[in-house]
Amino acid sequence: MPSRRHPDTWTNWAGTVHCEVTNHAQPVTIEQIQAEVLRAAEEGERLRPVGAGRSFSPLCWSDENHLSLAKFTGIESTDVQNQRVWVRSGTTLRRLTHSLANRGLALENAPDNDRLTLSGAISTASHGSGAAFGNLSTLVTGLRMVCADGTVREVRPDTDAELFSATAVSLGALGVITHVELQCVDDYKLVSSTASTTLGVAMERLNELRRDHRNAELFWFPYANSVIVRALDVTRDPKSWLSPVRHTLTHSLERRIYSSIAIAARRAPRTAERFGRMLTRRNATRSNVVDARDAYAFRRFARFQALEYALPVERLPAAIEALDKIIRALDFRVHFPIEVRFVKSDALWLSPHTGRESACVAVPAYPDTPFEGYFSVVAEVLERHGGRPHWGMVHPHTHDELRTMYPRFDDFCALRRELDPRGLFLNPHLAAVFGESLR
Repeated sequence: MPSRRHPDTWTNWAGTVHCEVTNHAQPVTIEQIQAEVLRAAEEGERLRPVGAGRSFSPLCWSDENHLSLAKFTGIESTDVQNQRVWVRSGTTLRRLTHSLANRGLALENAPDNDRLTLSGAISTASHGSGAAFGNLSTLVTGLRMVCADGTVREVRPDTDAELFSATAVSLGALGVITHVELQCVDDYKLVSSTASTTLGVAMERLNELRRDHRNAELFWFPYANSVIVRALDVTRDPKSWLSPVRHTLTHSLERRIYSSIAIAARRAPRTAERFGRMLTRRNATRSNVVDARDAYAFRRFARFQALEYALPVERLPAAIEALDKIIRALDFRVHFPIEVRFVKSDALWLSPHTGRESACVAVPAYPDTPFEGYFSVVAEVLERHGGRPHWGMVHPHTHDELRTMYPRFDDFCALRRELDPRGLFLNPHLAAVFGESLR
């Protein structure tokens, strides 16, 4: 393990959260993780687990201790018969999906960002899209965590359903998750297709899109009244072959073009409508066959800030209509498309999708633009339509507001106090979320 005191300057991926920590540890064994937790506790300090830094909210902010599991990675064991794997929680989703493919396995669904660490992804209920699939935490069949007293606890839904429902999405507030057991499926291929339509048609066909495609997501370009529909469906067809030159033109170059267009729209906001229509024309009708490991994630060429709310799916059309009206009325400078994804209901206490089928509306913006007013209005509209905030993204909600959004929120707060009475794993942001004062 690095020296006992290893100061570090930390910044999240978006460049919007910064902190100076007095100690940044990167343990390589479970015993070293336990030792770091015990040291912080004995010295009366606080400790925050830190992953890939892809959260936009200050979940990982600390002025004392960061514990990174960037060197605690890889698949530890595979249960071939039951298609389950135990994974060290510092493993990125990209490394995980490729390692699974080498074993003939895959995740049944995955988020659109494979740079996340496994523990960070499940701790914030990160998700992909598909009416039949829950967020990533719903694939968890067991986990191990180092508690505030340094003990290692294994939690499973069949032996401690209540504790599991709390720890599977826990914001790093109950302990340091070290290992995750995941339910996998046989590896598969998907045909990825995109089509362009209008906002009105997309809302009218919402149930059809969710029913007819394994995975469906929408990219809405405000002002242009246009939507790109991206769908994924299982296929036995051979994987599409692209020459290196065509691959560059189709993927890397195109993404850079999209980023350049967004930058141009930022500098000349009145061109947003024209650029939106140009992008939807470029994606009018396209399809190709890809491996599951490569199907879900998008590479980011531009850094951004974002908020996201999970709404009851039946309230999506009204929410989108309200957003469209207020964006036009207030003439907001919108540089990125608004993304809509679909997530199955679950029973996890802090999951934004708990107890209901969800439509997740994600709204990005450049961090160096005055996005605060835009985000404030969008958050108010989406909350009014029953939205719950994504824990890893920007949100303005207080403890009292969050209590009304999550049926088991008070139960989680009580359990957190029981497992970590001194608040070892809290920071100012989480203390405010859970209604605690830092002593």
